[in-house]
Amino acid sequence: MGRYFMEIAYKGTRYAGFQRQKNALTVQQVIEDALSVLCKQPITIMGSSRTDTGVHAKKNVVHFDIDFLVDTHLIYQLNALLPHDIAINRIYPVKEKAHARFSALSRKYEYVIYFQKDPFLKDFGYYFPYALDRELLQSCAEIIATYQDFKAFSKRKTQVKTFICHIEESRWEEKEHRLIFHVRANRFLRGMVRGLVATQLKVARGKISIDQFREIIESRDNRKASFAVPPEGLYLCDVVYDNTIFPDIS
Repeated sequence: MGRYFMEIAYKGTRYAGFQRQKNALTVQQVIEDALSVLCKQPITIMGSSRTDTGVHAKKNVVHFDIDFLVDTHLIYQLNALLPHDIAINRIYPVKEKAHARFSALSRKYEYVIYFQKDPFLKDFGYYFPYALDRELLQSCAEIIATYQDFKAFSKRKTQVKTFICHIEESRWEEKEHRLIFHVRANRFLRGMVRGLVATQLKVARGKISIDQFREIIESRDNRKASFAVPPEGLYLCDVVYDNTIFPDIS
């Protein structure tokens, strides 16, 4: 039995998130069904990140086990069978104990905001035609990188042992008529990126102060944070592993 990592991309608009659910269409279900048909055996995949309803992925990584050698032809077959909004970009062998979720060193998300009405961005960003203080946004992003406990930005009813996340990157980028929040960390809590974005926007609109933003983080109380931004602006962009996941070549 061999283990493989598979890099996937998807538009999350019509899916109830990545993880398989009862009575709901999910990315995991669609990929597992296609793999099982092509491989002629039941295949279960495990994702690096369980993106929520409507969230997109430029690069998510899953692993699966199978009892025969996989070649690049399977990528072609899967892409032919899968719907237009899911793509397989790469499949490669890894060590038996390599795990798409637990072996990941870091993940990167982006959140896209646009200010000029654009029908081509409707499903791929948050239309936000309001004045924002860009300097305050950057200040918020810099503050985020100085903290590790993000319980205030975790949705309730989440089963985690710790709310500690090590932030490696936190910044805003202005590009044409869009603002993009870039954030990379070793792990993320449920709803964390949307909570960070929504609360930063409150600062940039003068609804709360920078000091209040710090107080929200330090309060560890998610009732004080805002999560009021839609999922279509959020993208999982990258998942990083080290070389120890690859089989030893002798």
